[in-house]
Amino acid sequence: MSSKPVSADDQFYREYILDHYKNPRNYGRLEHGDVVGMDFRVKDGVIDDIRFHGRGCAISQASASLLTERLKGMPLDDAKKINKDDVLGELGIEISPARIKCALLSLKVLKVGAYGLAGDDEE
Repeated sequence: MSSKPVSADDQFYREYILDHYKNPRNYGRLEHGDVVGMDFRVKDGVIDDIRFHGRGCAISQASASLLTERLKGMPLDDAKKINKDDVLGELGIEISPARIKCALLSLKVLKVGAYGLAGDDEE
């Protein structure tokens, strides 16, 4: 068996790829405000279990906690219908314009997750 000689271009690209592997640029996360993520377990179109994780202000974290309580056992189609007024109503206090994004972060995560899960549930 004869081995094929490695061209200079191939060697350069191997070194280039290895360099980025060993010393990745722009790797990691940007530090920013509130963060909320949700994990869903859906069985037969119903949210069987749900958990949230994250960090941030009291409003964003309480909103996520309240929303997960409401969502557990709910059909996914009904979860998709939850809106801004529902989430703000669950909080039960007046939310200042500066804190609206915090209060609605969990709703945004729900919408992304629920619409993504709809395709997964049918497979």
